[in-house]
Amino acid sequence: MKKHNLLIPILLGITLIGCGDTKKSENSLFTIDDSAFPAHFTSPESVSIGVLNPKSKEIDSIVYFVNDKKVGSRKGSEKFKFELKDQKLGYQFLKATIYFGSDSSDATKRIELVSNVTPKLLKYKIVNTYPHDTASFTEGLEFYNDTLYESTGQKGTSYFRKYDYKTGKVYKQIDLDSMYFGEGITFINGKLYQLTWEEKTGFIYDAKTLKLEKKFTYEKDIEGWGMTNDGTYIYQTDKTEKIWKMDPKTQKMIDYVNVYSGNSKVKAINELEWINGKIYTNVWQKDAIAVVNPNTGAVEGILNMSGLRKFLKVTPDDVLNGIAYNPKTKTIFVTGKNWDKMFEITISE
Repeated sequence: MKKHNLLIPILLGITLIGCGDTKKSENSLFTIDDSAFPAHFTSPESVSIGVLNPKSKEIDSIVYFVNDKKVGSRKGSEKFKFELKDQKLGYQFLKATIYFGSDSSDATKRIELVSNVTPKLLKYKIVNTYPHDTASFTEGLEFYNDTLYESTGQKGTSYFRKYDYKTGKVYKQIDLDSMYFGEGITFINGKLYQLTWEEKTGFIYDAKTLKLEKKFTYEKDIEGWGMTNDGTYIYQTDKTEKIWKMDPKTQKMIDYVNVYSGNSKVKAINELEWINGKIYTNVWQKDAIAVVNPNTGAVEGILNMSGLRKFLKVTPDDVLNGIAYNPKTKTIFVTGKNWDKMFEITISE
């Protein structure tokens, strides 16, 4: 694997993960032979799965599984080679069901598939600076029909509003019930979707009138953090390394990716924005934005935003959060929780 720039773990605040598991086999007759396994696998590689047979049982056949899906079988004790190129990043669970005589037994092993992409270090240029309401605990930021919308958190003061970002003038504000802690928002199919933090409740509003049309309960037992969409599906975060893919028509989770920078998980990814086929995401409590491939979860770029703090009157607890792409100007707007300013920027390598 390529050597990654040392700034990457510093910016993302990630912890290097050690080799694949080491979950023990469920029996003492057979184990999966990991003697030739590397510390991590990368997506172009393959894994050769074989079993150790310390009690010299006469093996009739072996059926091999990856993540509980049958991937092949072999007569006798022959190894099986499995290509990892189409697998998600993250842990892969290997299982071999060994048949011998009239019996069978399972051997299992966990390996970790990591990214082989070296993230590019990006830079930004401030185009404009605008006022930002210091009472806004920013959770979501998005343009819709050339107007900026922002959602905020904290129970009792959560809302979303549409406003003139140049002056701060509020056109309309919808307050949440005090039982809810507001989170990310996104517009798709003429609707505004909004998440809540721990209440496992989402809201769907008419995008024109902002009238509430539906409440929905999360299908998974997860927290609600950030949201964005690609025009067809919604993507959302839950404080882990996962980005979930949701069908907006049914609110059902249909897939997910695990976000990795090199061989490290990137946890606590937060606010999301879809920009030119990539997902830009804040990393909770870090002055950094990661550019993520939505198909693989691989971090392809890192943007160090720490330089913005010299223009702000904020504390270290007032963290970066809020990314909005303006398709009209082709610029990106960024702000943070309780920040006194919002910045319009362009990005380059």
